[in-house]
Amino acid sequence: MKNIKLILTGIFILFLSAGIMAQTDPPDPPGEHGSDEDQQGRAPISGGLVILLTAGLDYGDKKVYNLVKKTKQN
Repeated sequence: MKNIKLILTGIFILFLSAGIMAQTDPPDPPGEHGSDEDQQGRAPISGGLVILLTAGLDYGDKKVYNLVKKTKQN
């Protein structure tokens, strides 16, 4: 039990210190920051959105399939 507490404490300290070290100053904004022109370099969300929607649909399909399967057994 003492070893488990020691290991968990070590892991907690490791993750806590990694979070603290990740706190750095943000980079300077691009030269034309705040202009009305379309700025390049923005991250598109469409790929992640498609993956998220697909995963949600798959999860919903599984839930419906299990519900239909359960009602057929009864």
